[in-house]
Amino acid sequence: MSFKLYPAIDLKAGQCVRLIQGDMDQATIFSNSPADQAKAFEDMGFEYLHVVDLDGAFAGQSENRNSVSDILKTVSMPVQLGGGIRKREHVEGWLEAGISRLILGTIAVRNPDFVKECARAYPGKIAVGIDARDGMVAVEGWAEVSDLDALDLASAFEDSGVAAIIVTDIGRDGLKTGVNVDLTASMANKVTIPVIASGGVRSVADITNLRSSGAPVSGSILGRALYDGDIDPKAALDAAKC
Repeated sequence: MSFKLYPAIDLKAGQCVRLIQGDMDQATIFSNSPADQAKAFEDMGFEYLHVVDLDGAFAGQSENRNSVSDILKTVSMPVQLGGGIRKREHVEGWLEAGISRLILGTIAVRNPDFVKECARAYPGKIAVGIDARDGMVAVEGWAEVSDLDALDLASAFEDSGVAAIIVTDIGRDGLKTGVNVDLTASMANKVTIPVIASGGVRSVADITNLRSSGAPVSGSILGRALYDGDIDPKAALDAAKC
C-alpha cells in the first residue's frame, strides 16, 4: 500500500497556526500567509495538503474561506479540508471551489447518515475525521468528549463509500510526543477504509514506525514537528516511499 504524507495548515483568523492539544488559547503563529506556506510545502515535494479551519470547527461553518481560496489559487496539489463542514451546501460549495476531499468530523458523530449520503453522492471526495482522547471520540473542535469509542465510529462507516479516515490522538497533538501507532494500527486493521494518522508526529521515525506496524496505514499528517524543523522534508518523503 502506498503511504502519503500530508503537511498540515491550521487556520485561525486568517493565519497559519499550530495548537497544543486543540487548545485555541495555545496557538503559535507560523505564517501570516497560509497560501505562501502551502506553496512552500509543495516546493518541498509534498503532493497533498491537509487544511483545517479551526475557527470553523468551533463555529460550525467556514470562517477562513478567503485563506482557503488563496491556497487553492496558489498550489496545484490536491487539498483536503476540515473544520465546520456540517451542511450539504458546505460540501457542495467547497467541492465546486476546488477542494479535492472534505473531512467531516463532528457531523460524523451527530449525523452519520448525512456523511454516508455525501460519500455516495461524491465518490472519493468525503473523508471522516475521528478525533480521540483516550480512545473516545471528541467533537465540536475537541471541546467535548463523547462516550463513543473511536474504533466503533470507524466501523460504522465501513462500506459507506468514505474515502479515508483521519484519526487524531488529541492528547498528543502539537506536543511532538510521538504518533499513536497502536490506535492508528488498530483502526487500520479494523476497517478496509484507508486510515491516516495524525497527532504527535515528532520525527521521521514515526513514519517508519507507522509503516512497519504491520497494519495497512495509508498515511500521516505532519504538523508542528515539520514547522519546527524536527522533520526534514526529503527524509520524510523518502521514508514514506521505502
